Amino acid sequence: MIEFEGLPESLPDLVDPVMLCAFEGWNDAGDAASGAVLHLEEVWSATQIAEFDPEDYYDFQVNRPEVTFEDGVRSVTWPTTRLSVARIPLATRDVVLVHGIEPSMRWRSFTQELLTAARELGVEMVVTLGALLADSPHTRPVPVSGTSTDADVSLRLGYEPSTYEGPTGIVGVLQDACAQAGIPAVSLWAAVPHYVAQPPCPKATLALLARIEDLLDVPVPLGDLPEESRAWQIGVDELAGEDEEIAAYVRTLEEAVDTVELPEASGDAIAREFERYLRRRSTEPPK
Repeated sequence: MIEFEGLPESLPDLVDPVMLCAFEGWNDAGDAASGAVLHLEEVWSATQIAEFDPEDYYDFQVNRPEVTFEDGVRSVTWPTTRLSVARIPLATRDVVLVHGIEPSMRWRSFTQELLTAARELGVEMVVTLGALLADSPHTRPVPVSGTSTDADVSLRLGYEPSTYEGPTGIVGVLQDACAQAGIPAVSLWAAVPHYVAQPPCPKATLALLARIEDLLDVPVPLGDLPEESRAWQIGVDELAGEDEEIAAYVRTLEEAVDTVELPEASGDAIAREFERYLRRRSTEPPK
């Protein structure tokens, strides 16, 4: 069960909240999705309000607890899923951040408990984040695909209906549960180059954060992520330069991408990038 008794008494009713969810594991290539939510928890100073009882959903031989020491005190941290609330300055809505590990069992009960939490918090839309390994060159913008059960959101952001068939993770199950429950839902997936699958992939995390900005119309402070993304790409460039076979493969991927019209170069994409710039500039302190 989710322990909502732990909600802070001083927490007022949330304003038009949106729930952003990311789960480590199968849905999270390069830790891109979970990295995005963890980044938002930090830059938006999110406050944890609840968590799942890990006994209900996790196999501890698959996801083991971790022992930590702080100020000489030993404690055990259990794998679970936690909910936090971010109240963003100058924003017109609040955000509920969900970060956890894909559960080992009882997925239907897990999603129903999460939707119960969403209803109790007055969530108006659920946004799931994911990342998959793909034939995507690291030298080009990371593609992010988006789908939505909300027609207005699909029209505004140019989302296409999903035609995927095959195995799914907890993100896909949660999306289906939202549709069944009549809760508007959005799913954003970043395509991480499969030949550099080792996490983290800050470039993919940045791509997801840009789409979150577009969706919520809320500025996201990026901190060190742009510099980390540049360092990541330089590192991959160096690795590719040491192996002619990989370098040739990257050139093949680049040619395949460059022969089609890149969405990142469209007028709509350029306009969205300019809007992001204006949002961030409006939150910067005067010099």
